Amino acid sequence: MPTAPRSLNRQILSLALPALGALVAEPLFVLIDSAMVGHLGTASLAGLSIASTVLTTAVGLFVFLAYATTATTARLFGAGRRQEGLRAGVDGIWLALILGLGAGLLLGGGAPLIVSALGAQGEVAGAAIAYLRASAPGMPGMLAVFAATGVLRGLLDTRTPFIVAAAGAALNVVLNAVLLYGVGMGIAGSGAGTAIAQSLMAVALVAPVMRAARAEGVGLRPRRAGLGASLGSGLPLLVRTLSLRAAILTTVWAATALGPVPLAAHQVAFALWSFAAFALDALAVAAQALVGTALGRADSSGGDAQGGPGIGALLRRCLAWGLGAGAGICLVLAVASPWLPLLFTSESAVVAAAIPVLVVMASAMPLAGAVYLFDGILMGAGDGPYLARAGLITLLPYVPLALVVGMGAGGLVTLWLAFAWVFMGARALTTGLRVRAWMR
Repeated sequence: MPTAPRSLNRQILSLALPALGALVAEPLFVLIDSAMVGHLGTASLAGLSIASTVLTTAVGLFVFLAYATTATTARLFGAGRRQEGLRAGVDGIWLALILGLGAGLLLGGGAPLIVSALGAQGEVAGAAIAYLRASAPGMPGMLAVFAATGVLRGLLDTRTPFIVAAAGAALNVVLNAVLLYGVGMGIAGSGAGTAIAQSLMAVALVAPVMRAARAEGVGLRPRRAGLGASLGSGLPLLVRTLSLRAAILTTVWAATALGPVPLAAHQVAFALWSFAAFALDALAVAAQALVGTALGRADSSGGDAQGGPGIGALLRRCLAWGLGAGAGICLVLAVASPWLPLLFTSESAVVAAAIPVLVVMASAMPLAGAVYLFDGILMGAGDGPYLARAGLITLLPYVPLALVVGMGAGGLVTLWLAFAWVFMGARALTTGLRVRAWMR
């Protein structure tokens, strides 16, 4: 592999390393919740598996607020149109708050129906409902975090989201300890702690965007046209996200059908998968921001955006970093697989069920590194419509397999083989073919 210029490596890492903190915020919250709730018993951990999947699905549906805002603002900032970029960012934040309010009301009110639809019963269902109702008020803040982070990434600032994410994770530990154990709220205390921490993170991230907008003379009130433009640019990415969440929900349904112990083991595995996969996505964020900025500069100079100087080298170097990071995570997960489940549960049956799943997960980490990198490239290039189509296509080979496992043809290891290799492999194929032209 040819050596990239040192300046290119520094540029990528200066964005990717701080972005890592912001990207792992949500899975880190799930890890913290899983570790603290897991010691309440199998029913609570299984209930958290249902609830955290529903919550991350609900929040994840709106991740386009970060991706679309990053691509739009990076391109405008790259073209020297700073006021327009900040205007788009302010409108994106308002859209996030409006959508978050509606989503929070639906999540809190519909928790029993949602949990029942996923097949949970008894104590497991009660724990899941309690967590969802406690965490629902944090939805506006969670979505505002997405939008504000997107604006800051467009400004090539990934350090501020990193600082806020680190502080939010630390605060979440304290709040969980106080509410879950000190006050005695149980699993509901964990949900409430997450909601409070995420809301405070939103305030910390929105403030610098608003200050920058006021300094440039950009109004802070929402505009109907701006809200519509933000929503329109994000709709294809929403479809793409829906396809991802459909795959995750199908996986949870299948794990739920296998019983409480496999479901609890799945929660352990998926928490670690989310943490590792979103960590890999840090490199994709760097590629997304840098590609968007480069395309904006090409637009302003009248150059050929796709053939712009350095874009191919940038993408090849990011891919090399993604594959290398995936291989490193693979090694760590494989070696630590016998001990990692003990961080989440003391139930020997859950630990035994989780260990082989972690080995399967580890084997797919290099593939995941490529998949997330491909997604980031296409988002930075504004290729949302293709991502939407590709996302729907990837469901075709995976969903039938997961449904068959849930109906009794296989166990949790089989389910994870299908998820980690069939589903992720389909994503790598569809997005990799599209990126190929950019890497020439």
